[in-house]
Amino acid sequence: MRLGTVIGSVWATKKSPALRGQILLRVRSEGTELIAADLVGAGKGERVILCFGSAARLGQESVPVDAAIIGILDESEETADVS
Repeated sequence: MRLGTVIGSVWATKKSPALRGQILLRVRSEGTELIAADLVGAGKGERVILCFGSAARLGQESVPVDAAIIGILDESEETADVS
């Protein structure tokens, strides 16, 4: 899992029938931009929790996605590097 920030929406007029009704959002995470299926109703500017690969499909097994938003982050605690 990773943290990211929603930076916008994505619309596609032609897509897999399995994606009908699925909201797709642009997310910036670790310096890269990606498209993620929104499973929780996130909005622009919100910090989110992302999962990838087969874990991204657990929320909706019939949806062919590789990244999913599974939570909206309320707050997080920064920890010091102990290495």
